[in-house]
Amino acid sequence: MTDKKYLMENADEIRRLEMKTGFSALKNQAVWAGLKPGMRVLDIGCGSGKTTRFLKTLSGEKGSVLGLDRSGERIEYAQKKYRNTGIQFVCKDVYNDLGDLGYFDFIWARFFLEYHKAKSADLVETFSRLLLPGGIMCLIDLDHNSLNHYGLPSRLFRAVNGCVRSLEERADFDPYIGRKLYSFLYDLHYRDINVHVGAHHLLFGEIHDTVEFNLITKVTVAGRDSGYSFEEYPGGYDEFYHECRKYLADPRRFTYSPLISCRGVKPSE
Repeated sequence: MTDKKYLMENADEIRRLEMKTGFSALKNQAVWAGLKPGMRVLDIGCGSGKTTRFLKTLSGEKGSVLGLDRSGERIEYAQKKYRNTGIQFVCKDVYNDLGDLGYFDFIWARFFLEYHKAKSADLVETFSRLLLPGGIMCLIDLDHNSLNHYGLPSRLFRAVNGCVRSLEERADFDPYIGRKLYSFLYDLHYRDINVHVGAHHLLFGEIHDTVEFNLITKVTVAGRDSGYSFEEYPGGYDEFYHECRKYLADPRRFTYSPLISCRGVKPSE
């Protein structure tokens, strides 16, 4: 197993993943990508297993889904809460040999590659080896992640951008991974590639408690561990944190991230 640390590792990560995952958006994305009943599906970075359960619903009674994650804690949670006929969970690091997982009709990697900047293209090639010819790969991630805001105080703007740069350098985080997804499939000679661009974390007016919890957790975990100095703030990270909370609570603020979905069909070998 690689010694690479998951950027969002924290005691509340299962809760965050459970709260932020909704069926409606996932269904629209998976159906758009071409997920059909009867397919064998691989859910890369399945986390708590909630997305895996949703994918199983879409693959139908005759379909099956394998959820893959490196966290033993999250896999144990998923097995207890979501394991059912046609659903399997495996604890394995994607940097290890995945050949024993078998072959799939549909591979799903959503909000995963953003944590693997240096090896993202290599990982997609690895996943592709598990896909049957004619199978579908669906990659979904953000672009300008955490960088599009209006109404930020100038020092908060500098600190947010500084945090993201530090995470790129220290944590292998890629805030621009979304724009790269098309090229990954193109370079592997996938056919029928399609791309959809939408908005994620589109915030204006009053903020929903679930969204606030998700974003504050990101500020707490990623911001605290970013290695950034927060020199703009005499009170350091704590003062930065409180100004972030104040900004998010202001109904005048506007913030969003582009969400880029890319799907393609693996050519016959």
